[in-house]
Order: sequence, then C-alpha cells, then structure tokens
Amino acid sequence: MSVPSLTISKGLDPKSQEEDFVHNVYNEIAPHFSQTRYKPWPIVEKFLKSREDYSVGIDVGCGNGKYLGINDKLFMIGTDRSDGLISCAQELSKNSYNVGVADGLNLPHPNDSLDFAISIAVIHHFATEERRIEAISHVLSKLKIGGEFLIYCWALEQENSRRGYKEGDEQDILIPWVLAKKQEKKPKQPKRKRRGENTNNNEQVELEESTPEVAEVEVVAKEQLEEEAKQSQTKYRYYHLYKKGELIENALKTNHCTIVEDGYEKDNWWVIVKKI
Repeated sequence: MSVPSLTISKGLDPKSQEEDFVHNVYNEIAPHFSQTRYKPWPIVEKFLKSREDYSVGIDVGCGNGKYLGINDKLFMIGTDRSDGLISCAQELSKNSYNVGVADGLNLPHPNDSLDFAISIAVIHHFATEERRIEAISHVLSKLKIGGEFLIYCWALEQENSRRGYKEGDEQDILIPWVLAKKQEKKPKQPKRKRRGENTNNNEQVELEESTPEVAEVEVVAKEQLEEEAKQSQTKYRYYHLYKKGELIENALKTNHCTIVEDGYEKDNWWVIVKKI
C-alpha cells in the first residue's frame, strides 16, 4: 500500500516553498523525527570507514548527527538548516559533536579545504533542479581536488516499498509526517472490588465486576482512536523523487566532478563523485 502524498503546486517561490515545506516542518517534528533516525545505512558507513585516518569532512544536512561518530579517526563537522535537529544532535552526543546551523547553499567552511563530504537525503528537498545542482556544486567547492562526495536522494522507483512510487508518478510531491500531540495523563480510577470480596469489617459486598462487557470495550477503543486522530497533526515535507540516472546528470552539470560509483539502496539513488 502506498503512502498518501500531495502534489506540490506549480509556480511557488522556491525559497518560500523550502521555508514552508522543509525548514519549518523539520523544526516542528525534530524530536519525533530524531527518534526514527539511529541506524546507519551500510553504504554510508562503508564510505566513512574507507576514508584515510584523520581526514576532515562535512555532513551537510546532518540531522541528529547519527553519522558523525561512525569513524572516530575522522574529524567531521555536521551542519543542518534545522536548529531543532541540531539541538537533537547536541543532546544525543552530550555536546561532543562539532555541529552548527547552516544553509546547504551557504556553508561557512573555507573553499578547497576539506577531504570529503556526505549529504544523505537532503538534496531532494531543494525546490528546483537549478537549486539542487547549485547545492551539489556548493558542497564540491568546499573540497580539495580529489575529494569525494557521497550523495543520497529518494528514488522515484519504489515499487517494492510501502510507499509504492513508480515511473510515471509525479516527481515533486509533499510527503506526510504524522505528529501526535502530547496528551495529559488521566488519573487512574481505583479498582472496584469483585463480587464477594470482604471489606475491612468482614461484611459481604455486592459490587459490579471491574471488567466491562465486550461491547463497552469496543466503544471505548473506538472513542480513543477518534480522540487520538483529533490530537494528531499531519505535516507535509517537499521531496523531489529522483528517477534513474537523474542524480548523476545533476552532479555532472556542475562541471566540477567525475563519477566514482553509484547505485540504488533503500529506495534511494546514491552517487559518489570526485572533485576535479
């Protein structure tokens, strides 16, 4: 079964679109989102563990920082546009990670100074092809000649996943994230004594059973589900779903790199490029 999504309206200002459907949303869902991001993807882990000892690199769109501690022989700097996610990274690492808030099109690092870079599930949030190419080019500008950059983006071809996106579907869409509101805890009701139990004065009592009838249970469950639905909020994030070959084409349009390796993993297209 595919995940419901919405098609993004045409003609929106790209910066406003990213502000409304990326930056603001990730700030709102940051703690909940962070709880779902803890397991490293194998190819990303392999890439980081294959870097030379004491190399210096960046994670652009680092989220809660789950990749910053993969290889303790590297010096990594993580940046993200969401200060909410950066707060999660600081909290999870007990302030041991080098992280900060920065836009992917305006990174603070000196040009031609870094050994490698990663950007995992980030480039697809930029609203136009021009901005996606610009983002790749901007990260490459921070690398030394020969430095490598690993990029992951959501794929259009997800027929075998629960999302079910496929060739021919819209590529620019809004993906829902359901965020449940915190609910106040209701005070526990005291348990009723069962029929025949003794009170302190040893008198027999006639009280109702504490377990309701099946029909009553079903009503309570239905009411609870309806209440939970009312208490939830659905936030929509913008994604550009990359079709086969498109991510490579975007990278090569920067005129700053060659392709080292590429592939498909976990409903994503990925590519490693080398700065030339």
